[in-house]
Amino acid sequence: MDYYIAWFQSHLLAVVAVAFTLVLIYHYLLERESGIKLSKKYRNSIFEAQSKVFLNATQYLISGKRDLAIKEFLNAVDINRETIETYFALGGLFRSNGEIEKSISIHRSLIARENITEVNRLRALKELAVDFDKGGFVEKAIETYKDVLKINRDQYQVIQSLCRIYENIEDWDGAYNYRIMLSKFAHENQAETISHILVQKAKENLNRGNIRKCADDLEDAFRFAPSVSAKILQLRLHLFSGELEESKYLLLELLKEHPMYASFIFESLSEGVKTPNETERVEYQDRLKLIREFFLKIDDSELLNSHSVILTKVRLLKQNKQSEEALLLINRWLRENENPTEVMKAEYIKILIELNKTEEALKQTSKLLQNLHQSLTKHFCSVCGYNSDDIFWRCPQCHEWETIQFRWKV
Repeated sequence: MDYYIAWFQSHLLAVVAVAFTLVLIYHYLLERESGIKLSKKYRNSIFEAQSKVFLNATQYLISGKRDLAIKEFLNAVDINRETIETYFALGGLFRSNGEIEKSISIHRSLIARENITEVNRLRALKELAVDFDKGGFVEKAIETYKDVLKINRDQYQVIQSLCRIYENIEDWDGAYNYRIMLSKFAHENQAETISHILVQKAKENLNRGNIRKCADDLEDAFRFAPSVSAKILQLRLHLFSGELEESKYLLLELLKEHPMYASFIFESLSEGVKTPNETERVEYQDRLKLIREFFLKIDDSELLNSHSVILTKVRLLKQNKQSEEALLLINRWLRENENPTEVMKAEYIKILIELNKTEEALKQTSKLLQNLHQSLTKHFCSVCGYNSDDIFWRCPQCHEWETIQFRWKV
C-alpha cells in the first residue's frame, strides 16, 4: 500500500491531467446523449476548443508549469462554465500554487451554486476545509471539517485531518475524541496513539498539581496501550507523590524492559513538574536525586551489559563531580567489550581530559579521529528521519507517535 501511495504522490500531476481529460470526454458524451439542443457543428467546436485547452494544461502540469496550467483552465471556464471539474481543477491548482484566497473563492462559489449536485457540494465543502487548513486558518478549518462530518460522518481523511489539527494545537480533549472516532473507520490500530494523547492530558494535569485527574488519565492510557511515555510519566507521578520505593521498582522494571532508553528516562524525569507550588517542585527534585543515587548503585549484570545504561551512569557520575568513579566504570566496560561505540570512546576521552590525564587522552583521541562519525542530534524519527535534541513523543514533521529513536551524541 505504501508503494502505491508513494507512486501516486510522485506522479500526481500526470494522474490529475489524465483524470481531467477523461472527465472532459465523459461530459462531451453525456451532452451528446442527453439531446442538448445545440447543433452538432457547435458541440464539436466546443469539444475541440476544450480539448485543445486541456491538452495544453496537461502539458504544463506534466512539466510543472502550474501558472500556465491555471491560465489554460481559466480559458476552459470561459468556453464552458458548466464543467464543474474545471473549477475543482482550478481550485486545486491555486491552492498548490500558494494562492489560497483564490482557491477559497472558487470553492465557496461552487457551494453557493443552485444547480450543483449534493455530491459535488460536499466535495466543494471538503476542498474549502483543506483550503483553510493549508492557509493556516485553524479555527475555520476545524469548523468546516466538522460541517463535512455533519453531512457525512464516513469521512476518514476529514477525521484524520481533525486529529492532526487538534494534536498540533495541543487540544488533547479534541484529539482524543477524534482519535476514538478515527478508530471506528481506520484499518490500523489507534490504541498506541490514543495512549500517548492521554499521557499528554495526564502531564498537563500533573503540571497543574491535579494528581487525581492525572492518575485517572494515566490509567486510561494504560488501558489502551502501555506506551513508553505512559510508563515514564507513571514514574514521574510516583516521584511527585513521594512514593520512593514504588519509583525504584518502576525504574528498574522500565530499565530492564527498555535499557536503550536509560538516558532518555532521566532526561524526561529531569523535566520535573511545573506545578505552581514551589515546595512541591523542590520536593520532587530532592526525590529525583535519591532515584539517581539508586540507579548509580544498581549492579545488575543484565543492565550493565547495555552501553546505554553505562553511559547514563557515567554522565550522572560526572554531574555529581564523581569523575574518578566514572573513569573506573568506563575502563571496566572498555576492557570487557572489544568494539565500543564512538560515543563511549569520546566519553572516555572527556573524562581523561577532565582528570588531566593528557597523554592518554591524546592517544585515545588520535585513535578516535581516524574513524569518527559525528552524531548531530540526540534523537531522530524512525519514520521520516527528523532530527532534534528535544524529546518528542509525536514527530513534529510526519506527526507519527512514538517513532523517536535515541542515539548518543559525540
